[in-house]
Amino acid sequence: MAEPIPMNTVQPPMTTNTDVLTLSQLLSPAFPVGSFAYSHGLETAINDGVITSAATLEAWVFDLLQFGAARSDAVLLNVAYAGNDGAIPMIDAQARAFAGTAERLRETDLQGAAFCETVQAVWNIDLGQLCYPVAVGRAAVTLRLDPELATAMYLQAFTGNLIAAAMRLVPLGQIDGQKVQTTFKPHCVATAKHCVGATLDDLHSCAWLSDIVSMRHETQYSRIFRS
Repeated sequence: MAEPIPMNTVQPPMTTNTDVLTLSQLLSPAFPVGSFAYSHGLETAINDGVITSAATLEAWVFDLLQFGAARSDAVLLNVAYAGNDGAIPMIDAQARAFAGTAERLRETDLQGAAFCETVQAVWNIDLGQLCYPVAVGRAAVTLRLDPELATAMYLQAFTGNLIAAAMRLVPLGQIDGQKVQTTFKPHCVATAKHCVGATLDDLHSCAWLSDIVSMRHETQYSRIFRS
């Protein structure tokens, strides 16, 4: 049986307005991780006619929150938040191994590298070279930010990026896009609450169609997004 990951036992501080603004900055579309360049396989799903409306987009992203990459990222963020420094390389390796396709691995690797580089430049915090959810978890614990709030806002940013991609491809109007985003708020909050204290034993995914379109996107003849 594998040895358990050493965990930090420090309780997160009370959240202040500054903490909320810091998280908003870290997870803003303006934070230079290049999230606008990734569709997480959504481009192929739209190209195949699987996603054609606000309703089908909502169903797709909801499955990612409940059963797919959004939920697994939330787990990884919390495991990275709680893990001691010595455990982070193993957690990062597990996160990379869990990426279902080459493009998913490239997505989390490149966004994580850009996130780590920017955090070091702005806050002088050396996170190393971590994939994206692990890097966000380490930044949150280093800056003493609440993990539940960090997870909820990470999930909101995740869903928002996919909705923005769909608005360019479906096409989907801005109002419909915002309506879809609004429906996910309680789900982001519930998933974040559920993932507090998560371990790698909680890491799983069964959003198979999302993985399949991600694989197919790697060889799609004409495309806009990197994943």
